Formats: sequence, structure tokens, C-alpha cells
Amino acid sequence: MKDLLLITPPFTQLNTPYPATAYLKGFLNTKNIDAFQMDLGIEVILELFSQKGLQEIFNLAMANDTIKSTNSQRIYALKEEYLNTIEPIISFLQGHNATFGRQICTPFFLPQASRFEQLDDMDWAFGSMGIQDKAKHLATLYLEDLSDFIVDCLDDNFGFSRYAERLGRSANSFDELYDHLQKENTHIDQITLDILEKRIKTVQPKLVCFSVPFPGNLYSAFRCAQFINQQFPEIKTAMGGGFPNTELRSVSDVRVFDFFDFITLDDGELPIELLVSHCMESESETGSSMLKRTFLKKDGKVFYNNLSPRTDYKQSEVGTPDYSDLLLDQYVSVIEIANPMHSLWSDGRWNKLTMAHGCYWGKCTFCDISLDYIKIYEPIAAKLLVDRMEQLIEQTGERGFHFVDEAAPPALMRALALEIIKRNLSVTWWTNIRFEKNFGRDLCVLLKASGCIAVSGGLEVASDRLLALIQKGVTVEQVAQVTRNFTESGIMVHCYLMYGYPTQTVQETVDSLEMVRQMFELGILQSGFWHQFALTAHSPVGLNPSDYHIIPDYQPITFANNDVQFTDTTGIDHDQFSYGLKKSLFNFMHGIGFDFPLQQWFDFKIPKTTIEKNYIANALEAPPQFTVRPNAKIIWLGGKPMATVISKSKKGQTWEVLKLLFHGKMESNEIALSKEHGEWLMNTLEKISVHQGNTVTFGQLKSDFENHMEDFELFWFSKPMLTLRSLGLLTL
Repeated sequence: MKDLLLITPPFTQLNTPYPATAYLKGFLNTKNIDAFQMDLGIEVILELFSQKGLQEIFNLAMANDTIKSTNSQRIYALKEEYLNTIEPIISFLQGHNATFGRQICTPFFLPQASRFEQLDDMDWAFGSMGIQDKAKHLATLYLEDLSDFIVDCLDDNFGFSRYAERLGRSANSFDELYDHLQKENTHIDQITLDILEKRIKTVQPKLVCFSVPFPGNLYSAFRCAQFINQQFPEIKTAMGGGFPNTELRSVSDVRVFDFFDFITLDDGELPIELLVSHCMESESETGSSMLKRTFLKKDGKVFYNNLSPRTDYKQSEVGTPDYSDLLLDQYVSVIEIANPMHSLWSDGRWNKLTMAHGCYWGKCTFCDISLDYIKIYEPIAAKLLVDRMEQLIEQTGERGFHFVDEAAPPALMRALALEIIKRNLSVTWWTNIRFEKNFGRDLCVLLKASGCIAVSGGLEVASDRLLALIQKGVTVEQVAQVTRNFTESGIMVHCYLMYGYPTQTVQETVDSLEMVRQMFELGILQSGFWHQFALTAHSPVGLNPSDYHIIPDYQPITFANNDVQFTDTTGIDHDQFSYGLKKSLFNFMHGIGFDFPLQQWFDFKIPKTTIEKNYIANALEAPPQFTVRPNAKIIWLGGKPMATVISKSKKGQTWEVLKLLFHGKMESNEIALSKEHGEWLMNTLEKISVHQGNTVTFGQLKSDFENHMEDFELFWFSKPMLTLRSLGLLTL
């Protein structure tokens, strides 16, 4: 018996658990509250995509006479091939039986339907030896064919990472979702509820909490809560997570609380702690309990209980995420497109952590910066972060980390990297950032040395006018320089791109595409995604629409309130650009189509770009800097050099030269200095080694050098020292 059951309802990701329940379980451990967690989504997927599950799908489709399309008829005709291969395919994608990948890559092994018609060039994408990734890609197409069959013949709400998503999108009224919940359970509903029932009987919780991050989880959460109320009326149910945090802040339809007893907002630690105490009390009055940011039903109406005077926990107090109970060895890694950066979201299992609560920038006008999850910025100390990383490695056996920050702060990333290297911790990590100027070459080199393999960030609209309107705090030129710094250090870059921002012109959309084309052609972007601007109620644009020349179409709100339909006073139909922008980007990510005129991506007339052909290339040609801030920190990433003293003579004069041989991972390099300079340098490198943990500034080095010698700047910018900079002498 447990105090509570934490559930992520179907569906989020196939390859890794959504971290919310792990965060909450880690916190609850610090309060000695006994919780069990489950990812109901992955359990449903594994049941559905088994031999038994597929057989049921084929039988239902035939019994219902829904196999109408040519593609579905082909899949059904090949059903025995699918039934014979589904379980070994899933096992392979779970990381078992690696040798099976060779079989998957052979011709005529996998049954193939429509998803294989646009198969990427396998040799280009994976080479002759990339068998595992190639096999994952082929197996992913195989699963997507089966998904198409389910959508076509059984349940058009199905998706691998979402279920009945449209019911949760901009649902200002609860009516449609409520009506849907009065219908009979779908086949996928029944699988979900059967698994849930078994778990409830095993765990016997007093409270079941559903974390609902996205609209695609909402319907299943309500269906599960409905089932619990009907079958286990003594158990209380609660909902929290990203969706209610943004969408349900104005909920007033009392019918919602026929399904859920409680809906909590924002950080969940304190609200859940108080709910657990409330549910443990035998005779408590719900309305008078001291709860935190919690909606409930009282006297037949929706009541917002925020009576507790207690303040939220600091990030240093919430504990380390706990992934126990989750089926970590059964998640399914997939590769949807042949792009190494793009695959990070779907391939491999990642431990998820957060460097800082909220956003340190907090100004972007399209973002929900008025809400606490963005507005309240609180970084976590680097030492505590690395402590948590070590704890998760011990618990999960995984050394991959995805820091799920809104935008990781550069100073904290630097401190994190230094702490990782200091502890000799071998890890892989990636995160989301702003493309700000602090990401210089040397910081990027340090991040790579600590295990950072990728970053994602928003360029949004590649127009300086619109970036200023967005208050992004960057320029296109600056973004190009930062992405170059990351790329040259060996860190992949994914870019979020936007079109249709208020007042954006057709010319600006075309010019933005040209900027993106040039950045991909130069190799300073590896991946990207275009999304159309969406007006949200809690963003500066949503709160002050007239400032951005849009007319919002407000609707009466009784349920969800975030996405708001609007009219752009420019009258431009931004929807028409969607296909061309996404098609061009798909080609750019595969390294092709750079020579095509931009017009070729669109089936309607567009103006020629006004951007010069070499705009981005010119932006990258910054002159070398021969000044260093006195308070800049100097770090040495390399090891101790091998020193040799040699004598040199010229015109009767003899002097000693110190040759220093540096062995790096890839190559060895030698520099020669006067003996006096060389000995000073050797002593200094030991002091500023990243493994020493010392903080030494440029000004301190200059003072120390000039206590014995002269012209420090001349020495620092000499050719041997420039060579050393390329070997890991960093200025931060």
C-alpha cells in the first residue's frame, strides 16, 4: 500500500519518461511520503505493439469493416509478416539483441507500406557501417506504418506521442471533451484502463495524481479519472502539470470536478504535500483545508483554495529526481528522420534535470512570461547539480542528461562544466539556450569538454526588426556567430524558427528563409523546426494585443484558456507559407537544396529575397580580438607538457630554449619559448588547470608575470600562446 500513485497518462515520448513524476517522487522522498509512479503511456504502447495487441487490432479492423484505403489493405494483407516481426522489432528498439539490426537492414525482411515510399538515401544518411541507426530508422518507419493502420481503421485519435490531442487544444468550453467522455471506451481506452486497474489494486493508493504536460495527455487523464471515480470511489484524484498550469487557470465548469477532485497549478511539490496530508485526514472539510493553488468543488461551485500561508520550496530543497518504478529498460528508441541532432528527442533514454527554475531572460513577447514557471527565476548551485547527476547515474545506470530548462544561463553552464570536469565525471548532456553573445568560442570549448553534445535555441524570426519587437535580445548576426562557436567546438545546434509573428511581412518571411538557408549551407546549423506564431493569453502579446496590431477573438472561458485566435491587421495569410518553409528546411537538414531558388519551395508567387548572398558568411568574419578583460577567468583544459631544454647559438651568443610537447586526444603539438617564459608557463598551467579548481584571472596572471618579466600582452598574444589557445587554454 502506498500513500499516492503518480501517473503520466498516454502519450508523451517513446524513448524516455517525461520527468514530472520523477521530480515529484524525488521530492516526496524527502518528506517520507511513499509514492509509486508509472508511465501509463509506454505501458499501453508495449501492450498495443505486441503480437497479441496487433492481432486484436487486425481482428477489430476486419470485424468493423474499416479496412478501406489501399495502404491499410496492403498492411492487412501482410499481417502475418507484422505479427511475426513485431516483438523482435520492439525488443531491438529497446536496446536488446543488437545483432538483429543487421537483419532489419537486409532487403525483403521488413514488410513495407506507405512510410517507406519516401525512404531517405540510406548510404548518405548512415554510410556503410551505421547499421544500428539505419536499422532504428527502418524499424521506426515500420511502426509508423502500423500507426497509420490504427488511425485509418481503428482510432483516428491515436498518435505515438499524443492521444485525442484536438480535444485539449483551445478547448474554451468543456462541452466537447465532456461529450466524448460519455461515449463508450475505445480499444485504446480499454487497454489503458485494464493496466490502470491492475496497478491500483497492487498499489492501493489513497490519492492518484496525474501529471498532464500537453493537450495530447488530457483526454486519457480524464478517462482514467472517470474510471477511478466509478470503480474506486474512495480514492481521490488530482491533476497538475504543464497543461493545467497554462490552460486551466480560469476553469469554472463544475463538471470538471465530477472527474477530478483537485487541480493544482504551478510548482507541484507543496500543493501535493498538502493534498496528501488532507487526504490522510479521516474527517476533513475540503473547503476549509489549508491548500496551495488548488481548484476543487465546494458547495456545488468551483473553489480556488490558496489558503495555506506556506511558501514554495527552494530548488535546493526539492531533492533529486527518482526514476524508480518506471520501466527504464523497456522504452523504445526511434529515429524518425536521418538527422543526428533531430534524433536526440526520440533516440536514447535521458535522465532529465533542470539547471534553473524559470527563465533568466524573461522578456520574449510571445512567451508566457507572466506565469510563475517562467517568471520566477531560481538557479541551482553547480555542485548540487553534479551531486544529483551522480545520484541519477548510480540509480539508473545512464550517463546521458537532458537539462530541460526554458533557457540555461551561460554562467551556470560554465560552472556546471567546470564541476563535471573537476570530478572527472564522464557524461553526455544537452540543453536549451538563448543564442546570446556570452557563448564565445572558449566557453563552447569548455562545454564540449564537459560532455555537452548539443544545444537548442530560438532564432525565431530571422529579422532584426522582428527580433527587436519580440525583445529576444539578439540579432541575426549574433546568432550566426554563436551557432558557429558551438558547431566549431563539436556541439550540434537545433534552431526553433517562427513565422507569422504580428506585423511580419511577406518579404520578411522570405528573407528569414534565406538567412536560415545560408546558415545551413555554411554548416552552422544542423537541425531546425518552423512553427507558426500562436497567440497565448499569458504572453505580452496576448495581454497587450493592440500594441502588436492584432485583434484577438476572445471566447467565453469555462475550461481551457491559452491559445487565442486572432486577426492580423496586415491581412497576410501566413498559413500558405507552412508547407514550403517545412519542405525547404527538411531538405536543408539533409544537406540538399541550397542551390534552389527560394521560389521553388512555394506554389505561389513570392518576392525575391533582399538579403545578400554572403550576409551570414560576412557576419562570421569578425576581426581577431587583442584585448582581454582583467577579470576574465583563465582555465587550462590540457595536461602537463613534456619539457626539453635546448641551447641555441647565433652570432656568438648562446641561450636556452624550452620546448614544450603537449599530447592531446587527437594529436601532439610543440611550442618553443625562452627558458624563463617556458618555466613560468609550466608553473602557471599547473595553477590554472581545470582539475585544480582555482579561480585565476587574466589580471592576476599579468601581475604575476610582470613581477619577473615585461610585456605580458606581447607574450600572451605571441604565436606559441595562440597555439596553446587552440589546445585548451581558455579565457572565460
